[in-house]
Amino acid sequence: MASNRIGRINEEIQRELSALIPNVKDPRVTGMISVTAVETTPDLKYAKVFVSVLDKGDCQQVLKGLKSAGGWLRRELGRSLQLRHTPELTFVRDDSIDKGAQILQMLRDHNVVKPANPANADIVLEEDEE
Repeated sequence: MASNRIGRINEEIQRELSALIPNVKDPRVTGMISVTAVETTPDLKYAKVFVSVLDKGDCQQVLKGLKSAGGWLRRELGRSLQLRHTPELTFVRDDSIDKGAQILQMLRDHNVVKPANPANADIVLEEDEE
Protein backbone atom coordinates (compact mmCIF):
# COMPACT_ATOMS: atom_id res chain seq x y z
CA MET A 1 0.00 0.00 0.00
CA ALA A 2 2.84 2.39 0.78
CA SER A 3 4.47 1.83 -2.62
CA ASN A 4 1.22 2.86 -4.29
CA ARG A 5 1.26 6.08 -2.27
CA ILE A 6 4.89 6.76 -3.23
CA GLY A 7 3.98 6.16 -6.88
CA ARG A 8 1.16 8.68 -6.71
CA ILE A 9 3.42 11.21 -4.99
CA ASN A 10 6.08 10.66 -7.68
CA GLU A 11 3.53 11.34 -10.41
CA GLU A 12 2.26 14.45 -8.66
CA ILE A 13 5.78 15.81 -8.17
CA GLN A 14 6.54 15.10 -11.84
CA ARG A 15 3.38 16.91 -12.95
CA GLU A 16 4.03 19.94 -10.72
CA LEU A 17 7.70 20.24 -11.69
CA SER A 18 6.80 20.02 -15.39
CA ALA A 19 4.54 23.03 -14.87
CA LEU A 20 7.06 24.95 -12.70
CA ILE A 21 10.26 24.52 -14.74
CA PRO A 22 9.20 26.86 -17.60
CA ASN A 23 8.76 29.62 -14.98
CA VAL A 24 12.36 29.38 -13.72
CA LYS A 25 14.08 32.72 -14.30
CA ASP A 26 17.62 31.31 -14.53
CA PRO A 27 18.97 32.02 -18.05
CA ARG A 28 20.62 28.59 -18.18
CA VAL A 29 17.25 26.86 -18.00
CA THR A 30 16.10 27.27 -21.59
CA GLY A 31 14.89 25.06 -24.39
CA MET A 32 12.70 21.99 -24.38
CA ILE A 33 13.02 20.38 -20.93
CA SER A 34 11.00 17.31 -19.97
CA VAL A 35 10.68 15.72 -16.55
CA THR A 36 10.66 12.03 -17.48
CA ALA A 37 10.48 10.44 -14.01
CA VAL A 38 10.74 11.10 -10.29
CA GLU A 39 11.98 8.67 -7.66
CA THR A 40 11.19 9.60 -4.06
CA THR A 41 12.64 7.87 -1.04
CA PRO A 42 10.07 6.17 1.24
CA ASP A 43 10.58 8.77 3.98
CA LEU A 44 9.87 11.58 1.43
CA LYS A 45 13.08 13.44 2.30
CA TYR A 46 14.79 13.16 -1.10
CA ALA A 47 13.54 13.03 -4.66
CA LYS A 48 15.63 12.24 -7.71
CA VAL A 49 14.22 14.09 -10.73
CA PHE A 50 15.13 12.70 -14.16
CA VAL A 51 15.30 15.45 -16.77
CA SER A 52 15.60 15.15 -20.54
CA VAL A 53 16.83 18.12 -22.57
CA LEU A 54 16.25 18.41 -26.31
CA ASP A 55 19.49 20.34 -26.99
CA LYS A 56 22.20 17.97 -25.72
CA GLY A 57 24.92 20.65 -25.86
CA ASP A 58 23.23 22.69 -23.13
CA CYS A 59 22.37 19.75 -20.87
CA GLN A 60 25.05 20.41 -18.24
CA GLN A 61 24.16 24.10 -18.07
CA VAL A 62 20.47 23.29 -17.73
CA LEU A 63 21.20 20.88 -14.86
CA LYS A 64 23.33 23.54 -13.13
CA GLY A 65 20.50 26.06 -13.56
CA LEU A 66 17.94 23.62 -12.16
CA LYS A 67 20.20 22.87 -9.20
CA SER A 68 20.53 26.60 -8.59
CA ALA A 69 16.75 27.04 -8.75
CA GLY A 70 16.16 23.93 -6.60
CA GLY A 71 15.23 25.93 -3.50
CA TRP A 72 12.60 27.95 -5.34
CA LEU A 73 11.23 24.81 -7.02
CA ARG A 74 11.07 23.03 -3.65
CA ARG A 75 9.24 25.94 -2.04
CA GLU A 76 6.69 26.14 -4.86
CA LEU A 77 6.29 22.37 -4.77
CA GLY A 78 5.63 22.54 -1.03
CA ARG A 79 2.92 25.13 -1.59
CA SER A 80 1.10 23.01 -4.15
CA LEU A 81 1.46 19.58 -2.50
CA GLN A 82 -0.15 18.72 0.82
CA LEU A 83 2.79 16.84 2.35
CA ARG A 84 4.33 17.08 5.79
CA HIS A 85 7.85 17.22 4.29
CA THR A 86 8.73 18.54 0.85
CA PRO A 87 11.52 16.38 -0.57
CA GLU A 88 14.94 17.80 -1.39
CA LEU A 89 15.31 17.75 -5.18
CA THR A 90 18.26 16.24 -7.05
CA PHE A 91 18.30 16.68 -10.83
CA VAL A 92 19.76 13.91 -13.01
CA ARG A 93 20.17 13.75 -16.78
CA ASP A 94 17.94 11.14 -18.39
CA ASP A 95 19.15 9.85 -21.74
CA SER A 96 16.63 7.02 -22.08
CA ILE A 97 14.93 8.83 -24.98
CA ASP A 98 18.24 8.88 -26.88
CA LYS A 99 18.83 5.20 -26.16
CA GLY A 100 15.31 4.34 -27.34
CA ALA A 101 15.81 6.30 -30.56
CA GLN A 102 19.12 4.52 -31.16
CA ILE A 103 17.53 1.09 -30.65
CA LEU A 104 14.66 2.05 -32.97
CA GLN A 105 17.16 3.15 -35.62
CA MET A 106 19.01 -0.16 -35.27
CA LEU A 107 15.75 -2.10 -35.62
CA ARG A 108 14.94 -0.23 -38.81
CA ASP A 109 18.39 -0.89 -40.30
CA HIS A 110 18.13 -3.96 -42.54
CA ASN A 111 21.85 -4.68 -42.23
CA VAL A 112 21.63 -5.01 -38.43
CA VAL A 113 18.31 -6.83 -38.04
CA LYS A 114 17.43 -9.51 -40.57
CA PRO A 115 13.77 -10.42 -41.11
CA ALA A 116 12.63 -13.53 -39.24
CA ASN A 117 11.05 -14.96 -42.38
CA PRO A 118 13.15 -14.49 -45.55
CA ALA A 119 9.95 -14.69 -47.62
CA ASN A 120 8.87 -11.38 -46.07
CA ALA A 121 12.13 -9.60 -46.92
CA ASP A 122 10.52 -7.92 -49.98
CA ILE A 123 7.70 -6.30 -47.98
CA VAL A 124 8.11 -2.54 -47.69
CA LEU A 125 6.46 -0.80 -44.77
CA GLU A 126 4.59 2.47 -45.35
CA GLU A 127 7.07 4.58 -43.38
CA ASP A 128 10.03 3.08 -45.34
CA GLU A 129 8.62 4.29 -48.68
CA GLU A 130 9.89 7.86 -48.15
